[in-house]
Amino acid sequence: MGAAGGERSSGAAYMNAAREEAADGTTVFRPRAAPPPPSPVRTTVALTLWLGAIHFNLFLVLASVFFFHKRTAALVVSTQLFLAFAPVSYTSRFGRSIARFICKHAVHYFPITLHVEDYAAFDPNTAYVFAYEPHSAWPLGLWVLSAPMGFMPTPKLKILASSAAFYTPFQRQIWTWLGLVPASRENFCNYLTSGYSCAVVPGGLREMVHMDHDHDSEVAFIKSRKGFIKIALQTGCPLVPVFCFGQGYLYNWRRPESISLMKIARAIKSPSIVFWGKFGTHIPFGSPMHVFVGRPLEVKKNDQPTMDEINEVHERFIIALQDLFNKHKNKTGSPNLQLRVI
Repeated sequence: MGAAGGERSSGAAYMNAAREEAADGTTVFRPRAAPPPPSPVRTTVALTLWLGAIHFNLFLVLASVFFFHKRTAALVVSTQLFLAFAPVSYTSRFGRSIARFICKHAVHYFPITLHVEDYAAFDPNTAYVFAYEPHSAWPLGLWVLSAPMGFMPTPKLKILASSAAFYTPFQRQIWTWLGLVPASRENFCNYLTSGYSCAVVPGGLREMVHMDHDHDSEVAFIKSRKGFIKIALQTGCPLVPVFCFGQGYLYNWRRPESISLMKIARAIKSPSIVFWGKFGTHIPFGSPMHVFVGRPLEVKKNDQPTMDEINEVHERFIIALQDLFNKHKNKTGSPNLQLRVI
């Protein structure tokens, strides 16, 4: 997203990307399409597989209620329930082929460009904590770090995503095959201690509530988020600040004024916003994204870090994230963009 070589082989082996060395020493990966040109149909299918599970499940539920015969509706609902809990394997040959298809045909849609400040600083045998900001409506730029993409020199990497996604039929299968795992403390610690790097979004869904509709600023809801810092200290894994520019343009969104909708959102621990892409669908707008990976911040392993020690590393991380943002925002054509750390 076994052995390091096995993880890597599913990535760079089939991704066609131009690797460049910028004047400031940054390594840049620009995915490019190999002949023939990308197929719009295959791109749409890849995006639908990757992002359309929630909409597809909603369609099946509504169809079962209003259109299907009772027996057909019962079969559909029972199938959804089965898929919500049935075991799914990351190593499935069929699943890995689906992951390769998604990576190959969806990456050129935006496109996504990856910038790594110090590529040589990453040791393939070291586990890192990649802390990605912002969440936006959906943190799609995070996908460029995944092992199937094959760009980062970290062949063993897992992306931690909302646990609710892994109870959603079809979505849990696709995301597992892409190398995502539920964002629990147990998973976080276990993968790091097993030698896997982990990518997390510290601000999480809470950032969606504070998004700027005018795109004058980006928000990082991380002042109170220190759990990822504590886990990095306990495992001795270096912290890596990551920031994505352009992600806020992928979807339109609004905050519903309905009190009922807000209560439902709080009940299911979801932010009370609605977002949509092209033609009101799950397909995002094809806005370019630039993902910048900062230099690793070394931390001293400490099984029982004090709050002062956690706060000190947390402050270092915030400063590094702000520096990463301010250093590179001009490159993305956003010289006046501000970062709000709350």
